[in-house]
Amino acid sequence: MDEKELKALLEAVRDNRIDVSEAAEKLKTLPFADLGYAKVDHHRMIRTGFPEVIYGANKSPEQIANIMSELASEGGNIMATRCSGKVFEQVSDKLPEEMKSEDAAARLNYHEEARIISLVQRELPVLGRVAVVTAGTSDIPVAEEAAVTAELMGSQVERVYDVGVAGIHRLIARLEVIRKADAVVAVAGMEGALASVVGGLVEVPVVAVPTSVGYGANLGGISALLSMLNSCANGIGVVNIDNGFGAGYLATLIAKDKKK
Repeated sequence: MDEKELKALLEAVRDNRIDVSEAAEKLKTLPFADLGYAKVDHHRMIRTGFPEVIYGANKSPEQIANIMSELASEGGNIMATRCSGKVFEQVSDKLPEEMKSEDAAARLNYHEEARIISLVQRELPVLGRVAVVTAGTSDIPVAEEAAVTAELMGSQVERVYDVGVAGIHRLIARLEVIRKADAVVAVAGMEGALASVVGGLVEVPVVAVPTSVGYGANLGGISALLSMLNSCANGIGVVNIDNGFGAGYLATLIAKDKKK
């Protein structure tokens, strides 16, 4: 249930189109449903505009499937991040058949590079345009996590991959496309210079994502993280190492706000 649906329900009670008991039945899962091992936050859609997202790492396929089923009961679009293809197959086997039927309103999908399971039950209005830019091809898995997250939240996403500073002419060649975005996600490992370069070329906020891609002194992404935090370019915000989800979410909120 989102804010619009909640208001419609309250207006229906006010206008005597449904009685209080029926309204209470619709609201009884708020603010959360207790599954024992998880307390599923049904109230988050009302608070933030998007349902709770499932962090799939270290959860069993059965737990992911049960949480997805519970979230799906409220009719929103569902995401489970950091899931392997094997986990997706096991989750799919455990989901109710009506959620997987070709005739079902919901569309279950696995985004392999992003490692995201999605269940789309409603079409969202386009909230804005996000450009996801990577320094190298090795950064694409993190970039895809950002891109798919933004798409599932309603953003139009433009992917601009493998345009790092070692061949900066590649970035310049795509600059017109990047500048049309309402927010940019810059994904880079190694020394993380891409975020600074992009930040100096565009007039919109840049969400920088350091990746763990790189040789020994990259220190698992710490060198890229520090480079991005110390950028002299303006308008750059930095998320955690390999946090494509956080970057895609934040970029969508920025793009959405620019469309108001």
